[in-house]
Amino acid sequence: MYQSLYRILIELTNGRYSSGLLKHFSQSRWSRPLILLYVKTFNLNQQEFGKDLKGYTNLHELFTRRLKADARPITAAPSAVASPVDGVLEDSGEIRADKKIVVKGKVYSMEEMLGDELFLEKYLGGKYLVLYLSPSHYHRIHAPIKGSVVKRWTLGRKSYPVNKWGMKYGKEPLAKNYRTITELKNEAGSLAMVKVGAMFINSIVITDESDELEKGQEFSYFSFGSTVVLLFEKGSFELEGNITIPADVRVGETIGFMRPSNFK
Repeated sequence: MYQSLYRILIELTNGRYSSGLLKHFSQSRWSRPLILLYVKTFNLNQQEFGKDLKGYTNLHELFTRRLKADARPITAAPSAVASPVDGVLEDSGEIRADKKIVVKGKVYSMEEMLGDELFLEKYLGGKYLVLYLSPSHYHRIHAPIKGSVVKRWTLGRKSYPVNKWGMKYGKEPLAKNYRTITELKNEAGSLAMVKVGAMFINSIVITDESDELEKGQEFSYFSFGSTVVLLFEKGSFELEGNITIPADVRVGETIGFMRPSNFK
C-alpha cells in the first residue's frame, strides 16, 4: 500500500509537465522569498558561499552555488582519491560477478545502471562507493582523481528521489533514473563516476567537457540532491582506513587510495 501510494505521489510531482513547472519555479524570481527559509531549514553555512546571500536571485542559484576558493582544500597525495562531492558515504563493497550491489537493503543491477555489459566487465571484482547528497549539501561535482576522460554517456529519463524513501519504494532509482557516466583513467587504473539525477528531468549539468581533469576540478553539478556511485577496477582501490560507513564527507577529502606503487 505505502509503496503504491509513494509511487503515485512521485508520478504526480515528477511527470514531464509537473516537474517542468517545479524546475521553472525554482529558477524564477518568485522563489527568491524562500531562499532565507531554505538556508535556515537546512542550516547552511553562509560563510562558505561564493557570494553574499542577497546575491542569489532564485532557489536554483542557491542549490547550485559555488563556494569560496579555499572552502574545500583538495588532498595533495598523488595516490589519494578525493571525495567528488559533499555528502554521505553510505555504502562500499565489491562489484560482484552477479553484477549486483546492495544499497539500503535493495539490490541493484550494475549492468542496468551502466547500460553496457561489456563496459562493466572491466570493473568486476573491483570496489564501488555510494555517496548521497541531501538538499542541505553543496551540489557541485568535482573530479576525484587527476586523469584523462575516456568516455561519457547519458542514460535514463525520469528521476525518482534517492533519499531513503526513494531507495525503498522507487523503481530502482540507481538503475532507472536519468544519469550521466564519466570514466577517468590514469596510471593507477580506471574509475567510473555514475551521477544519478533526483527529481526534475535532466537534473545534471556538465560545466566542463575537458578531456583532462585535475583532481578537485569542478566539472558538473546537480540541480537537486542526488547520488554519485564510484566504480574502481579490481585491485586498484583501498578505502581510507579511518572511514566508518556511513560517513560524512566533503569535496577534496581523502576517501581512499589508488595503487600507490604506480605513482612516482
